Amino acid sequence: MNSSLILASASPRRKELLELLQRPFEVISSEVEEVVDENLHPADMVQSLAQQKAENVAKSNHDAYVIGSDTLVVFQGKMLGKPKNEKEAMEMLTMLSGQTHEVYTGVSIVHNRNHHTFCEKTSVMFYSLSQKEIEEYIATGEPMDKAGAYGIQGFGALLVKEIKGDYYAVMGLPIARTKRELINAGLKW
Repeated sequence: MNSSLILASASPRRKELLELLQRPFEVISSEVEEVVDENLHPADMVQSLAQQKAENVAKSNHDAYVIGSDTLVVFQGKMLGKPKNEKEAMEMLTMLSGQTHEVYTGVSIVHNRNHHTFCEKTSVMFYSLSQKEIEEYIATGEPMDKAGAYGIQGFGALLVKEIKGDYYAVMGLPIARTKRELINAGLKW
């Protein structure tokens, strides 16, 4: 019998990516209050948050393989989460215009109190954006629930000049490595 697989995230993008594994899984959103040391390196921060999410769901799903994930955009040492409003989205996108930033995605797989946690770092370079381009992008509504105020898989694709690293990590789940880590964690394929 295959052990169950659970995604501890309400993210439609992560769900879509996990579907690429072509095996059944359940989505149970984590209810954890995210607590993290702001002095941590971004890679450690996203891994800690991913682990908190996975552990929260794993508490009541002991035999399952639970996947938690967290993504953070970092520009010149400044961490950019989800914008609180359109003004903040405008500030973030203006800051990122014509620049290269890093996207850190942490993933934690929890199974029977065992943890397999890792991070992928991807560099993303934006084209130089006009005020009009930024306003039009914000008008789509897409930036409002995304770290760094953009989604690479949607209209945000029009902002990106170049990436170095895992495209799917920028979307929120480095799916190829996640599959390999699930196998390493003992999930039978």
